[in-house]
Amino acid sequence: MDKINKKILIVEDDKDFLLILRHSFADQPFSIVYAESGEEGLNLAKKEQPDLIIIDIILPKMNGIDMAKKIREEGIKSKIIFLTNLKDIEHIGEAIDAVGEADYIVKSDVHMDAIVSRVRDHLKVE
Repeated sequence: MDKINKKILIVEDDKDFLLILRHSFADQPFSIVYAESGEEGLNLAKKEQPDLIIIDIILPKMNGIDMAKKIREEGIKSKIIFLTNLKDIEHIGEAIDAVGEADYIVKSDVHMDAIVSRVRDHLKVE
């Protein structure tokens, strides 16, 4: 499959889940960069200017919500998907409020194929 001109940043500190994500996105037609902390994710977002960022909320060095806020403060317009196990209304509201328009996926409630499908929808990739 040919690569298209879309870049995704995945920020996830759970090494096992990150490995699953890597495999799930391996045959997709876009380039992917990875970070394992909020701080590293913010630095990569500034450097890479990805089209879409998938962010876990519970991250070392800087949580995903703070990272998303800083991304917006930097003027980075990437689409954001929060991918987390936190499903309480407080975290969902805080995450969405942090960046305005964002998607929120609860890891335990969705299959990997659905995550890939949502990313493709956000990036308008058929």
